[in-house]
Amino acid sequence: MLSSLHRWLPLVLVATAAFWLRTTDLARRPMHADEANQAVKLGQLLDNGDYAFDPADHHGPTLYFLAAPIAWLRGETSLATLTETTVRLLPALAGTVAVLLLSALASPPTNGSTVPPPRNSRLLPFTAAIFLTVSPPAVYYSRYFIQETLLGAFTLATFLFAQRWWRTPHLHWALLTGVSAGLMQATKASAPLFLLAGFLASLPFARRHPHTTVALTVLPRHLPAAIAAALLVAALFYSSFFTHLAGLRDALATYTHARARAVADSGHEKPFAYYFQLLAYHRAGGLTFHQIPFLVLAALGAFLAFRRSDLSPLLRWSLFYTLIVAVVLSFTLYKTPWHVIHLIPGLALLAAGVVANFRPWWIAAALGAFALTIQIKQTQITSFLRPADARNPYAYVHSSPDVLKLRALADSALATSPDAVIRIIATEYWPIPWYLRGFEKNVGYWSSPPADSDAALVIASADLADAVRERLTGSYRESLLGLRPGVLCVVFTREP
Repeated sequence: MLSSLHRWLPLVLVATAAFWLRTTDLARRPMHADEANQAVKLGQLLDNGDYAFDPADHHGPTLYFLAAPIAWLRGETSLATLTETTVRLLPALAGTVAVLLLSALASPPTNGSTVPPPRNSRLLPFTAAIFLTVSPPAVYYSRYFIQETLLGAFTLATFLFAQRWWRTPHLHWALLTGVSAGLMQATKASAPLFLLAGFLASLPFARRHPHTTVALTVLPRHLPAAIAAALLVAALFYSSFFTHLAGLRDALATYTHARARAVADSGHEKPFAYYFQLLAYHRAGGLTFHQIPFLVLAALGAFLAFRRSDLSPLLRWSLFYTLIVAVVLSFTLYKTPWHVIHLIPGLALLAAGVVANFRPWWIAAALGAFALTIQIKQTQITSFLRPADARNPYAYVHSSPDVLKLRALADSALATSPDAVIRIIATEYWPIPWYLRGFEKNVGYWSSPPADSDAALVIASADLADAVRERLTGSYRESLLGLRPGVLCVVFTREP
């Protein structure tokens, strides 16, 4: 009993810390436009009970179908009753589970394996889990209602089950690998990149591994079942559990749309070194964001992985995998900051390899403690103190805190006349529909000013404000509302 307590209690404490960091005060940050768009789709699923995958503007459906039960459990059964906390709980839980999955992936083989565990093998998974727990981008995007954190968790699950399948070639490991890979594909079309990177990173070790002879004999018999499981799971989600079969066709069409975005001028083009700069150093408006000690540890871990043959082969695999993913993402012109979370698990393993194996141990402990201290401080700034600040490199074209005024403006406009009209006249208006949820029968959206623009409340983009003003009759009070950096709206409130 004491042995089990000694083994599991530290990991339980780390998982508790990960859960706290990812779930505390989830409603504080304004909803990003992408979050709001997807939260409205979740609300429509709750309202209508159906969902149709859109290959042009949305990613995979797991985010909506897995968030719906959380909403039901919290008593939020419609778009009008949904809250920011509820929709963000799913990625927060996925981010917490990712910490446990990374620890399990780094754990040595259980008793009975023919492969002796590397020295300090218990310290590696624990330390890697800590680094992932406090990683600034991992925490930040675990509090974001987008697919990326789910994809990261499903990727780690796929690698974990594939590792177990390789060590112990049983059918249930093959099926679990397939199910996890299917969930990856049903979450985002970029899933094949991570599967291919994981496979290529494994090739240098496969022939020399003691399990290879047995695995190569048994695995081909299990492979069809794993592939079938993956296809079935992906098909279930894309077809809305076989109620929308056109979703199967659209699941393939999404690659056509993705290619079009990649070669077109999307506005998301970034330089080759964007992700390295995002992790290494960023300074704006007097604020500094960096993870230099963590990156130094990871670089030292990469050096140790090649110099020391007694270390876990997982460290070399992590290096190859992370390099492949980093190079592909860097060569892709279309870049958004949340993609950086796919580099964190590999870097966390490499950094943990230094803490677990570097000698003298007190230097390794000091380096690890210093890196963790910086990580915690950076997480505090990015996720809690300035989560929507334009200077925060993770707050990508983020909604202004001004959007929190939208609900009060609508309540005031409709207070004397519940049937009054609210007009949104703008080409860019997200996340306004989220903040006006529950008022759908009162709200209308126009991309250009209608002949009759009068309403109890009119919100117009700055470029259309003059045209709207000319079409208004009666007396209106004007104010400004910032939607996000560079996007300003003019609010016309009709006087009594």
